[in-house]
Amino acid sequence: MAADWTRRLRMQHLQLLVSLEETGSVSEAARATFSTQPALSKWLKELEDDVGAPLFERHARGLKPTVQGLMLLGHARRVLSEMDRAQQNLAALQDGSSYRVAIGTSPASAPNLVPAAIMKFLEGHPRAQVELHEGTMNHLLDRLELGQLDLVVGRLDNYAPRSNLHSELLYDEAMRVICRPGHPLTERASLSWPDLYGYDWIVWPQGTPIRSKLDMALTSVGQGPLPYRIESSSLIGNLWLLQYSDMLSIASDRVAEHFTRRKLVVPLDFELNAVGSLGMCWRDEPHPDPSLPGLLASLRFAAERQSSDYAVPPGTLEFQ
Repeated sequence: MAADWTRRLRMQHLQLLVSLEETGSVSEAARATFSTQPALSKWLKELEDDVGAPLFERHARGLKPTVQGLMLLGHARRVLSEMDRAQQNLAALQDGSSYRVAIGTSPASAPNLVPAAIMKFLEGHPRAQVELHEGTMNHLLDRLELGQLDLVVGRLDNYAPRSNLHSELLYDEAMRVICRPGHPLTERASLSWPDLYGYDWIVWPQGTPIRSKLDMALTSVGQGPLPYRIESSSLIGNLWLLQYSDMLSIASDRVAEHFTRRKLVVPLDFELNAVGSLGMCWRDEPHPDPSLPGLLASLRFAAERQSSDYAVPPGTLEFQ
């Protein structure tokens, strides 16, 4: 029966599969897993016989997963990730913590929303441990599917629904053109597109939601590409570059407000006609991690109470 071979699989077998794909070679995989090439070849052939389909195509340059192989590898990686997380959670319990959760965030939600949600979550789970990972949405969502993250928060503008993920919109917000305090354009009574084209830009990479919104805004008014000097996905790097140059960039309204309050940037008085959506994604599974409901509730709480004048004073967990 089909279920028989799955019950015979062990964790080391799943690692063997992953190693075969990563190395593309039976000999290299055997060396990496402290096995022998004949034993590994024999095991792979027996597994393929049990599955009833080849898992790898054999080429002169090595192994390449088949469609069936890719499917099984996806499950193998998820199981390995889940067991790794289980080991971390058990270690956290032994150290006196109640949960160990991993959150992925895009730069759009990193400055204020996610930290505020984490603080709210820790109010209800004071012994929990939280990992925070920042990156692009596509990368974070891939890690979420593999079980390496519990929740991802970021822009959903370009989000294509995935069958194994839930998503929820938290709020929409406008996009703003930002620059350093004292920039020449801040002294202008009214601004037009030609004014903005007179300066170099820092733009987010192609394919990121915020870049797509900017490109759509340009297209809607018949403008060509911006004269950008730097393409960057680093929010901190962009802020530093803006402060020491006359370059312009784009940020969401709440991110712009957050750093304006800290006198790092100034939003220009210019209507960009671009609105972005920020939300959260988590895995659709029958037995979610016990910490997930608390994380989701904390994100909803923080999103509902955010406003342009939202701030968390040092040393307090209160939401104003």
